[in-house]
Amino acid sequence: MPAPLNYLPQLPTNKNTPIGCIGSGFIMADCHLVAYRKAGFNPVAIASRNAANAKAVAERHSLPKVYETYQELLADPQIEVVDVAVPPDVQLEVMRELVKHNDHIRGVLAQKPMGMNYGEAKQMVELCEQAGIMLAVNQNMRYDQSIRACKDVLDRGYLGEPIFASIDMRAIPHWMPWQEHLGWVTLRIMSIHHLDTFRYLFGDPVRVFASTRPDPRTEQKFAHQDGICLYILEYANGFRAASWDDVWTGPASEGVEQDIYIRWRVEGRDGLARGTIGWPDYPKATPSTIDYTTEKAPGQWHQPRWNEVWFPDAFVGTMAQLLCALEEDCEPEIGGRDNLKTMALVDACYLSAREHRAVELNEITIEVV
Repeated sequence: MPAPLNYLPQLPTNKNTPIGCIGSGFIMADCHLVAYRKAGFNPVAIASRNAANAKAVAERHSLPKVYETYQELLADPQIEVVDVAVPPDVQLEVMRELVKHNDHIRGVLAQKPMGMNYGEAKQMVELCEQAGIMLAVNQNMRYDQSIRACKDVLDRGYLGEPIFASIDMRAIPHWMPWQEHLGWVTLRIMSIHHLDTFRYLFGDPVRVFASTRPDPRTEQKFAHQDGICLYILEYANGFRAASWDDVWTGPASEGVEQDIYIRWRVEGRDGLARGTIGWPDYPKATPSTIDYTTEKAPGQWHQPRWNEVWFPDAFVGTMAQLLCALEEDCEPEIGGRDNLKTMALVDACYLSAREHRAVELNEITIEVV
């Protein structure tokens, strides 16, 4: 029987680092702060464009300070780490103000996507590097328990050389209000998780081919192109990865029976792993799962299980890795510079879908200097 899998994140030695929170929407109120309290982290202040909402979130999570503006929060000399959970079109503005306070701010966790595109993301990375502030990005699917378990299975060599991987999402996300004025549905909101997960598990592809069409349900509310998204990642060594990101799933919200799920699969020369993501059942706490079979322990499926769930438990990992990186004075596992490659991959998907061709990642990175 293989040893138990490593599916939980490393935690910092010091959990008392003061954290300031910018934003008071669902992702902050129901995910970040729930996870931080569960892990024993130390959020001390919050600010939001909706001051009343920020006050309500502060009361709910026992935060001692509420600021009228994020500028006031950033000026608080007690705060050492900032959690920025604001829409992507205002992230760069916040970051420009944040880096002015590098006398006391040491680290920042930025929500994904990191800005509007690769160009804005690059500006944020450079601003933080010049200010000596450690930047991490909240790519929280890397901390889904089944994905971390899959990474451990790969690292132990149970699957051998990876040959093919896939993600099949048939789910109806809860869309954020700001998506309407940006005209985004899936690629920068949901697919970015899958693209980053492929990078986490297998490294960087050479090129991607993407095909999209509007989501029939959402296009009744606002115009967009990236509703249902299909894409294939090509790697230099022959490995291939593909995802079907279907946020329509048929008229499931209009009365027919639902068939909602997210499933993933990794095939290697020496084994096979498959899993489910429990997130579509939120707020029901449904753990993600992994099953794997390997020539190193043949003749059976290994099926470890746990109680932790993606939402909200994975958000312990994203903040923890930043705090650990600050303790160890090293680049965060999901550092801003690494995340530029995820942002480039998302931009490449948009370009591929628009021009109906495969797009190499260096087309995106070269054109932004």
